[in-house]
Amino acid sequence: MTSVKEFRVEEAATADELGRGAFVFTDDYSVFDWGKMPDEIPDKGASLCTMGAFNFELLESAGVPTHYEGVATDDTDGAVPLDEALDSGAAPREMVIELTQVPDLPFEGEAAADPSGYDYDAYHADAGENYLVPLEIVFRNRVPVGSSLRKRTDPADHGLDRDEWPDEAVDLDDPVVEFSTKYEEQDRYLDRGEADRIAGAASIDDLESVAREVNAVVTDRAAEADLTHEDGKIECLYFEGEVRVADVVGTFDENRFSYGDQQVSKEVVRQYHKRTQPEWVEAVSAAKAEADERGVADWKSLCERQPEPLADRVVAAARDLYCAGTNAYVGREVFDAPDIEAAVEAVRDL
Repeated sequence: MTSVKEFRVEEAATADELGRGAFVFTDDYSVFDWGKMPDEIPDKGASLCTMGAFNFELLESAGVPTHYEGVATDDTDGAVPLDEALDSGAAPREMVIELTQVPDLPFEGEAAADPSGYDYDAYHADAGENYLVPLEIVFRNRVPVGSSLRKRTDPADHGLDRDEWPDEAVDLDDPVVEFSTKYEEQDRYLDRGEADRIAGAASIDDLESVAREVNAVVTDRAAEADLTHEDGKIECLYFEGEVRVADVVGTFDENRFSYGDQQVSKEVVRQYHKRTQPEWVEAVSAAKAEADERGVADWKSLCERQPEPLADRVVAAARDLYCAGTNAYVGREVFDAPDIEAAVEAVRDL
């Protein structure tokens, strides 16, 4: 179980073979790494499954290897292509996938040989050459105000002819690809050398190349739906010397999209919490900082506040945004929802 989807194993992976299983998408959501929040967004799970399956099928058509095998509903017999499931009358919540090995990543704190406190040597000793790469590969087409990239780099690092970041979003001619940790309690960005070490047998160059291909496919499809694809991430598995795209790709949770100047992604809910529950957001930041200082992994146990449920009108607006955005992206009326312009206008007033 993750914060937004359940994980079912039908046949476990081994050192030499991929397994088989499924993601079952829930209507839960997560912001600020909190995990399951106190309420749900109706139809969110079906929205993410539909959009993720659509993107996996685009990637397979483009020759990008993935772990995707199809979707399943109560009306289908096993894994089928997305269109077949939608033609049966129901948006899927279940995605059938190949499985790889995910060993434990021990945390030893200050006693660890690795400065991070995590034992990646142990992870790869258990993983062999069939494993989920313990990295997230992040790609950025736009640098909005508030982006962490502004704190870590200068405009000139990205070929921009300016000394300082402007007080507006900046589009990049060449997308930026970065690497961050996947299984640490707090994500951290890595330099290329450290990312290469953590990736194990998987090639950093191959991971970057696949990320750029995924970014191009999602960006092109978004443009066809009048959406701007700002940034996103992928996860990858490594098997028999090949990098394959894993987890879920190009949804409103994994990626940031905008319609005009309005976000169409989980970022809407995230920013709403920042405006309406600043004390909780500050408590989360303080807990993470304290965990760093104390060398412990579990920062949530140090947090002095809990998040509050969303108002009904916010839940309804978020639901319509997910559903309208998915309809626009996949090019068919999967959900009963307003058109995307109306859904976008509704969240502007939150």
